[in-house]
Amino acid sequence: MWGCGGLSRAARALVGPRGRSSGAGPPGRRLGAVAGDHYGPAFQRGPGGFSENYSWKMQLTSNSTRSAMKRLYSTSHTTVDSKEMNKFRLLAHRWWDEQGEYSTLHSLNDIRVPFIRDTLLNMSSDHQLGSPLSGVKILDVGCGGGLLSEPLGRLGASVTGIDPLEDNIRTAEQHKSFDPVLAKRIQYKPCSLEDIVEEATETFDVIVASEVVEHVADLEMFIKFCYQVLKPEGSLFITTINKTQLSYILGIVVAERIMGIVPEGTHDWEKFISPEELECLLDSNGFLVKTVNGMSYNPLSGSWSWTESTSINYAVHAMKCRVKEQSSSREPPSETDKEEHPAKASASTTV
Repeated sequence: MWGCGGLSRAARALVGPRGRSSGAGPPGRRLGAVAGDHYGPAFQRGPGGFSENYSWKMQLTSNSTRSAMKRLYSTSHTTVDSKEMNKFRLLAHRWWDEQGEYSTLHSLNDIRVPFIRDTLLNMSSDHQLGSPLSGVKILDVGCGGGLLSEPLGRLGASVTGIDPLEDNIRTAEQHKSFDPVLAKRIQYKPCSLEDIVEEATETFDVIVASEVVEHVADLEMFIKFCYQVLKPEGSLFITTINKTQLSYILGIVVAERIMGIVPEGTHDWEKFISPEELECLLDSNGFLVKTVNGMSYNPLSGSWSWTESTSINYAVHAMKCRVKEQSSSREPPSETDKEEHPAKASASTTV
């Protein structure tokens, strides 16, 4: 068993380290330059004279400042990691080589696709024969070359695959073009999760983050963003690697440095997370964990299987709770209310 499930989703990194804005110069200087560029002409020229042009330029400056602030917010709250991106930029054309660097993810489809499909089908009796996931909107975060997006699309789902590495998206688009059916069901975007948050909220029925969370820059922010774009009672599927001594020995020392099953440097053990820690993060950010299953990889057969042990790889299914915003905004019942309406008070504090 090897902890190499995170290999091919590692191309999920985008710009700069967490908390650093893009663009030249520090944020304050950049905003000041934007304002200065527009104030100057307002004092010097224009047929309407000073007052008319000053008003127009002030409005233009305000719009420019808001745009700059929006860019600042996006880049300072990024979940992607430039180091991770640089690791796998050269592998972007290798996604569909079943014997290459991403072979473990090809075989991982044998268990992760049925896991997603069967979990969703068990939650609803309304499905079409041959297209069981028809009508389900799925966001595949860190889609890479589309290894997971394509089988989900063939099951009938409407899939949006996102990846911050444009080379990955080009590979995914090219491979999708071989199947006309997928062209109608899958769209790919070269962007990050925070970009999707800016576009819309409560948009998707399902989010899939397979072999992603061990590569993001800010895991809690990542989970918060997932919550924002999921519909109420939507599902989040995660597969990742546990943070144990065994995962370090087998997943990094043996798999990367000795056997070369995974390119060396693929994983950073410090970014691994235990099921308990992940469940705590999910719970504190509005999710209810429904399932935690261990996964194991056999390097001799090149196959994955489910196991009770989560000591190396594991999969999680969690649901977005409806009551998070309501419970956080509702005042707790007073002692008087509890005495006068004991049944009502009891019901209001039960989740």
